[in-house]
Amino acid sequence: MATLTADQIATELASLPGWEYREGAISKLFRFKEFMDGIRCIGRIAEAAEAADHHPDIHVSYTRVRFTCSTHSAGGVTEKDLKLAREIERQCAARAG
Repeated sequence: MATLTADQIATELASLPGWEYREGAISKLFRFKEFMDGIRCIGRIAEAAEAADHHPDIHVSYTRVRFTCSTHSAGGVTEKDLKLAREIERQCAARAG
């Protein structure tokens, strides 16, 4: 799968509020009211990522969860990453505070 250009990524991120492109990956930090809210969100994303066979990097710091997406085998951001970011947004944004 081909990597996307910086311009293509910027165009797509315009519809994904809070997501940023840096160092060959896209990421977003979600803040949850309670620790378990973030953990439940991670569980939903883990299920979706496993079904898609495309997995984000996840960093947890109490009520903050950062998801980072890149296609390591392609060496950057691909359409798979944007699709996963949309799913993360769908599953987590409404539950984050």
